[in-house]
Amino acid sequence: MIPAEPALPPPPAPTVVGIGADGWEGLPESSRAVLLDAQAVIGGARQLDLLPPVCTGRRVPWPSPLRPAVAGLLDAHRGLRVAVLASGDPMFYGIGRALCEELGAGNLRVLPHPSSVSYACARLGWPLEDTEVVTLVGRPPARLAAALHDGRRLLVLSAGAGTPGDVAALLCAHGFGPSRMRVLERLGGEAEAVVTGTADGWPHPPGDPLNVIAVECRRAPDALRLGAVPGLPDLAYEHDGQLTKRHVRAATLGALAPAPGELLWDIGGGSGSIAVEWMRTHPSCRAVTVERDPVRAERITRNADRLGVPALRVVTGRAPEALAGLPVPDAVFIGGGLTVPGLLDACWDALPPGGRLVANTVTLESEALLAERYRRHGGELVRLAVAHAVPVGGFTGWRQAMPVTQWSVCKPVGTPRIPPSPSSSGENNR
Repeated sequence: MIPAEPALPPPPAPTVVGIGADGWEGLPESSRAVLLDAQAVIGGARQLDLLPPVCTGRRVPWPSPLRPAVAGLLDAHRGLRVAVLASGDPMFYGIGRALCEELGAGNLRVLPHPSSVSYACARLGWPLEDTEVVTLVGRPPARLAAALHDGRRLLVLSAGAGTPGDVAALLCAHGFGPSRMRVLERLGGEAEAVVTGTADGWPHPPGDPLNVIAVECRRAPDALRLGAVPGLPDLAYEHDGQLTKRHVRAATLGALAPAPGELLWDIGGGSGSIAVEWMRTHPSCRAVTVERDPVRAERITRNADRLGVPALRVVTGRAPEALAGLPVPDAVFIGGGLTVPGLLDACWDALPPGGRLVANTVTLESEALLAERYRRHGGELVRLAVAHAVPVGGFTGWRQAMPVTQWSVCKPVGTPRIPPSPSSSGENNR
């Protein structure tokens, strides 16, 4: 019998080492030992420059864009002792997430360093658990708008030297010009510095690119107040009349019941208000809005930017054809086009078991269609009526808005899902 060859030992797992602005001197012995032993050190140019000559491993800078290059660089150094340098805590908006997704958490060792947020809260005397963090690294500044509430403390992770000026301009544009800003530069290093001012009239030129921005939100007295729950004022939206009005919108979001991480299809987007407020309920909520009118589609994008959810995906096209290829939704809202042949069936078939569907209408024809689906699938069929007090001569009376019929239903477990496919289209009511 030929003896079996001994099994080769598994390749060493890469180690991610967090490093701060204080460089080599600020590293604990365990992190230094990994870097001294590494045959290859991968990291950003700034982090690699912090290593002393005694670290003799090959230094490999990350290319740009970084994320697509992760797998290739790891494969190129397979079998070597690899260390990856990261700024601060690698698992807090750092490279650690991408590496865990690529390798699996069990095939990676992480040695964290205090994050810039921990340093900032320590310098400011802010409790970390009461401080909201918004990152603008690789993300549009517009996403900060969703976090603006009077009296809130925010820490903004900066994308570079110009970010404080961008933040000041955004605060002013959203009625938060009186907010106090402090830019904390090179936290943890010998050259640590702080510059202070208010957003309106921010006096400082771009400084060090390694900075964190602390914002104490103060709303100007004449600025529109936006709450944290669905039902924003109608004035918050740019629209041409195609807008789910405030009270019906709040009831509709209540029926859709967004939860963190879930995806919404908003069919017949109009002004995008349902999708926008779905995404505002939690930073991880996602939405795709489908709107056939290109002018309205552009308006939806502007509303999403203004209200802090620039990641809203806008698809310009006619449903149900435009639904083909979209990711599986957790919930679907139909605000227009119920009488289009095949639309309601396509949305129902696309939902996974447990998914929710909510449809609103003001026409008798669409109401009859919803009543038929209610008899077939159950759920809840309600009529929403809102009246506003208005002057009547020298007195006050009620003006009734058009009632809205709403069908909401949860797809039963055990119902097969059929992906949407192109079908014929007809008149769109939105």
